[in-house]
Amino acid sequence: MFEELDTLFQSPTIKPSFEKVHVILALFIFEENKDGIGRYRLQKELLIGSGTARSLIKKLNEIINFITVLDDENKKKGHVLTKNGMNFLKRIKQKIPLIEGGDPSELEDIIIKSEGFNPCFCLIRNASNKITNGIEQRDAAIKIGGVGATCLIFNGRDLIFPSQIISENEKDQMRVANTTFNYIVNLFDKKNSQLEENDVVIIGLDENPEKARLAALNAALTIL
Repeated sequence: MFEELDTLFQSPTIKPSFEKVHVILALFIFEENKDGIGRYRLQKELLIGSGTARSLIKKLNEIINFITVLDDENKKKGHVLTKNGMNFLKRIKQKIPLIEGGDPSELEDIIIKSEGFNPCFCLIRNASNKITNGIEQRDAAIKIGGVGATCLIFNGRDLIFPSQIISENEKDQMRVANTTFNYIVNLFDKKNSQLEENDVVIIGLDENPEKARLAALNAALTIL
């Protein structure tokens, strides 16, 4: 799915210090900023260094032609998605239609010590068969610097925690409470992203909201 990005990481000398999650999140950010976004803003959004941001922008522009400099004399210069970039992101969003921050106070029944942390939701379409127990996704979130990640599966009726074996007595314990479920559904509805059977919801967590977003997306990439 990400073959077009492979050339970004090819180098005869030093391997780029950005990762695939930074590239994909950058495309989401460029789409959100249709008036253009500059290197310094992108650096803060992705939590990367100045040199890394410069390298990422240069490669996205010159190697795979996913972004270009905004050509508008009346606006401050910044980069925007090209047609190639928009088409690639469109394919990504067929699988990941939503990356959105949330309210930690609404998630106290599913996230231990949610106070002081920022959750970020990532919706992945039709990926429940790629989830086992959520440990791989949690590890991916931690690897990118987040505190962790929680995975939920929509079975067509409820959001449940992933488990390969669930007895009848355990089913209620694996189900997310109605108040939390309704909060998530309403949050997604506001972004025109309704839950569908076999969808996966990943909640990245960190004190820093940008890092929580990276954690959620990096966890999501493990099941694509």
